Amino acid sequence: MKKPRPHFIEPDATLGVMGGGQLGRMFVHAAQSMGYRTAVLDETADSPAGGISHHHIRTAYTDPAGLQQLAKICAAVTTEFENVPAQALETLSQHISVAPGAQAVAICQNRATEKAYFRKSGVLCAPHAIINKAEDLADIDNRLFPGILKTTTQGYDGKGQAVVENAAELATAWQQMNQISCVLEKKMPLAYEISVMVARGHDGKSIHFPVQRNLHRQGILAVTEVSWDQNWLPLSLQKEAFDAAKKLAQTMEFVGVLCVEFFVLENNVLVANEMAPRPHNSGHWTIDGCYCSQFEAQVRTLAGLPLVDPKQHSSAVMLNLLGDLWLTSKGEQRCPAWDRILAIPGAHLHLYGKAEARPGRKMGHLTITATRLNAAQEAALEAARILGIAPW
Repeated sequence: MKKPRPHFIEPDATLGVMGGGQLGRMFVHAAQSMGYRTAVLDETADSPAGGISHHHIRTAYTDPAGLQQLAKICAAVTTEFENVPAQALETLSQHISVAPGAQAVAICQNRATEKAYFRKSGVLCAPHAIINKAEDLADIDNRLFPGILKTTTQGYDGKGQAVVENAAELATAWQQMNQISCVLEKKMPLAYEISVMVARGHDGKSIHFPVQRNLHRQGILAVTEVSWDQNWLPLSLQKEAFDAAKKLAQTMEFVGVLCVEFFVLENNVLVANEMAPRPHNSGHWTIDGCYCSQFEAQVRTLAGLPLVDPKQHSSAVMLNLLGDLWLTSKGEQRCPAWDRILAIPGAHLHLYGKAEARPGRKMGHLTITATRLNAAQEAALEAARILGIAPW
């Protein structure tokens, strides 16, 4: 029988997280700093979160024994990424509080379902078509070209995507994706990409973090910039983004931290791209730039603690640190010049404890904080020069 949602989980209780990656690691850091014990379920022996948690349950996400053990030692459980099977969260919810719930996670796991939910909620998204079978290719509206073909499930960081200019390229790309369910989205004339983080509690109250401007390279987030004087984005569009994100969280009865990514088109129209039912790479700067980080907000929503205005106290530029920085041109391992990076005022280095550096693998992030955004940008560009990251 399903247990009631907690009114308040006191520190010293154990909070669990499904997933042992860097997002889980930063959740564990936040929970432990607030006095909670933690448990991680992840089958990887040296996972970033498992290595620092009080408990590391090394099983698959769907393993009944592992789920039973997690439910036994935890007062509540969350997830660090959206591809944890929703059924596993539903199984856990029969015994303990789980946030976000399985239904909300399931919506975010499938691009077709997600876009249907955008439409249902009255949130504008890009024109698109669903491709489930070969016959669907013949029905594609030519106005969707050029477009981006994306797998409906398991795609992230540019994986499971292909740009297609016409029907012939679409057919070829779909074949190369093994004819699985896909979404074809029309390419839009972008001015820039933004994201909004909202946190919503069991009581329905919600808060939001400032709008974040993001730069992606090869489908992976490279740079996030944020300041309280967002003069590059009209206040009306900022409010529209906040309202849309909170509306999506409310209609899903979402509990936890939700990221909604938007495209801002050249004509200043806001278009929803996708949702992530957990803290997000673009929100990592909040650890150093806000009075309450996205991970503390995740702990608060899970434990039934009050949500407070996170209040940004510093302008910030965040750089993703990919495994390429640890490799020479010959593919040999090297150590980046962290001593020079940490000599930069306002530099905050976060490494995720991953043993092996690989091209494109997220190894850490660097946040530069300053009183004004232009000062943070200048320092971030200096850090990028030292590390060998291309300027922007």
